[in-house]
Amino acid sequence: MVRINLLPEKRPTGRRPASAEPKQVWLFGVLGALVATIVVCLFVQKIKQDQLAAVVADNARAQAQIDTIKRQIADHPDIRARLKDLRDREEAIQRLQSARSGPTSTLLELAHLLTPGRGPTADRDRLEQLKRDNPAEVYNANWDPRRLWLTSYLEADRVVKMAGLARDGEDVSEFERRLKLSDYFAEVKLLPGNKVVDQPTQQELFRFELSAKVRY
Repeated sequence: MVRINLLPEKRPTGRRPASAEPKQVWLFGVLGALVATIVVCLFVQKIKQDQLAAVVADNARAQAQIDTIKRQIADHPDIRARLKDLRDREEAIQRLQSARSGPTSTLLELAHLLTPGRGPTADRDRLEQLKRDNPAEVYNANWDPRRLWLTSYLEADRVVKMAGLARDGEDVSEFERRLKLSDYFAEVKLLPGNKVVDQPTQQELFRFELSAKVRY
């Protein structure tokens, strides 16, 4: 028996399957992420380029400073040589001035030591400390310098030798003590002496000799 279908057949519609829409969303997401990544990379690259440019500029400034310093110190040995020459000249002038004024000041100090009521040129604090520690080493302010007189005074290479006469050994000790306390004399040494008789007065005297280094 033959059947005849009289109902019309269903035709396919033009609408896309529903499964195509999620694929499009995923594609847009991937593209968006790629674009964002590219933007971030460009931004980071710009920052790094700026930092690099700043470092290069700092290096250029530092190199310019180094070059300037090198130019300034290029003649440093010559400057040092000239400074040494100037110092040598100053020292020579000072030695000449000392040689002129030194003996004069030493003789003035010697005159003070042999003047009544005067004493050696010395630091006051040092004298006060010496009075407390060893009073016997302090000079006698009441000593009469007319009890001693010099007969010779010779200086060579800042070493002086003195000779003279005194009433007795205590006068020589006082003179030696004053020399040791003076800022103008150092390494004072009493050389061997002897007693003599003054012919005009027939008075017994003590002949002495001293050596010392002078400071000036």
